[in-house]
Amino acid sequence: MRGRKTTLKVVMDEETRAILVGWLRRQKIEVGLAKRAWAMILLAEGEAFIHVAKQVGLAERHVRKWAERFIKKGIEGLYDKPRPGRKPVFSP
Repeated sequence: MRGRKTTLKVVMDEETRAILVGWLRRQKIEVGLAKRAWAMILLAEGEAFIHVAKQVGLAERHVRKWAERFIKKGIEGLYDKPRPGRKPVFSP
């Protein structure tokens, strides 16, 4: 195996995996959230970051960022953080 070794290891239990797979099967879910869930599932299966990034369609640095958040906060880490700015005038 070539390349650098990583200290990030994504490990998840069956319950967490079931939730993420459920997200992938939903028809109404944000694309970014689905990509993050798919990436975490692949990382938990032992895939390399670069291969996961290519398969999911994200940059490797973004896959690493989301993996760090997932390791620290679990599923809650996969959601976007609140962004600054004006509140929307109209509801979605």
